[in-house]
Amino acid sequence: MARKMLIDGEVEKPNEENTHYDFDLFVIGAGSGGVRASRFSTQYGAKVGICELPFHPISSEVIGGVGGTCVIRGCVPKKILVYGAAYGAELEDAKNYGWELNERTDFNWKKLLHKKTEEIVRLNGIYKRLLSNAGVKLFEGEGRVIGPNQVELIQLDGTKISYSAKHILIATGSRAHRPAIPGQELAITSDEALSLEELPKRAVILGGGYISVEFASIWRGMGATVDLFFRKELPLRGFDDEMRTVVAKNLEGRGINLHPNTTLTELTKTEGGIKVRTDHGQEITADVVLFATGRAPNTKRLNLESVGVELDNRTGAVKVDEYSRTNIPSIWAIGDVTNRMNLTPVALMEGTCFAKTVFGGQPTAADYNHIPCAVFCIPPLSVVGLSEEQALENSNGDISVFTSTFNPMKNTISGRQEKTIMKLVVDAESDKVLGASMCGPDAPEIMQGIAVALKCGATKAQFDSTIGIHPSAAEEFVTMRSATRRIPARKPKANI
Repeated sequence: MARKMLIDGEVEKPNEENTHYDFDLFVIGAGSGGVRASRFSTQYGAKVGICELPFHPISSEVIGGVGGTCVIRGCVPKKILVYGAAYGAELEDAKNYGWELNERTDFNWKKLLHKKTEEIVRLNGIYKRLLSNAGVKLFEGEGRVIGPNQVELIQLDGTKISYSAKHILIATGSRAHRPAIPGQELAITSDEALSLEELPKRAVILGGGYISVEFASIWRGMGATVDLFFRKELPLRGFDDEMRTVVAKNLEGRGINLHPNTTLTELTKTEGGIKVRTDHGQEITADVVLFATGRAPNTKRLNLESVGVELDNRTGAVKVDEYSRTNIPSIWAIGDVTNRMNLTPVALMEGTCFAKTVFGGQPTAADYNHIPCAVFCIPPLSVVGLSEEQALENSNGDISVFTSTFNPMKNTISGRQEKTIMKLVVDAESDKVLGASMCGPDAPEIMQGIAVALKCGATKAQFDSTIGIHPSAAEEFVTMRSATRRIPARKPKANI
């Protein structure tokens, strides 16, 4: 009954009209999603409290920081390191543009590390001010749920204090996962990789997702020898296969050693470094071994199951409905802790929808269609909508695929042998563009605009009728006139 009344726009339950709570909303976790939900809820008149662990660049069960993973030990510091790594190749490319670089050019890792830390400290302060300016009460400490409307805060001195709240929002994100192999304690995760005191000369990376290929590009761009191990034939499982092939080729072209269909079975400390053994019997010694084998929802210390909140048996993620509500009517969850679509902008969207639903009288379910994303390898990959494989799986009709592969104008002078590829996946019958992808310089900047078009339901004819910006790489998206291939439908059409 409570859920129906809320979705109908009535926030109060009859038996709660005279109930007093310390807060209308208490949020556990002040990352991107938690901060967004808190701020937007105050705009609807809610009294909001939020708690977060004390700040440190490297997280643990008792250390975190306002801003969360993305700001402190994720997207932002990662992108700063990607920028830093890209300059090495840019300096090489500059020579054919007339820049005479006669003196030896050295890279100062400690300087970049210091500047990166300065930036995340600045952003941490900005997020705190955003909360303060919105009227959100910030508590530093570890939060846990002790009842449907009760939160316990373990303060920095170990003392405990509890608060009541009409609604509780879980926004604790996720943490890096370590595979259980002998010697796993010798490896690091992305947290530590962003704050290493010394730049490794030899790096081994285990994993085939975003983080693995990004750090492979970072360390290789800074001069390290990099060996990348992953279980599949290609990295970036779940992305368009054609794009995965291009990314793998580019990684190899930049000097990264790829080891497909391979995993690590043991790590051993030696005088020369960390020796890794693979399931094929190969041995490599490295200065650093990075585990980039996924992330797990951060629910272990929240006491959720004891108050009846349902968690996923396999991942530990909080189970929620389309409005981010758990099976306990007063408890909600957003972001990576729910393991839906684990991207910072998605957590922001979920936080906005939560505030509208609970305090704005506007029941709003998050829309997970046409969400663009990027992998910041060098050069980057960016996509929106369906891959070719997904389109074939989901479509009842033929699929037309349009591709363009070319040498970027900049490379014609620099001499760099690295192609850009763009791709549109189109429903042949309706002419609707189902997906777009690009691997090449500035791909994320270009794809953000393409995402707007797909969100609006753009057709291939509308792409074709759009005037391009010349000379630019982006204009290729509106000049791909002829289909590269047309693939017959895999599913029979319904007989209506």
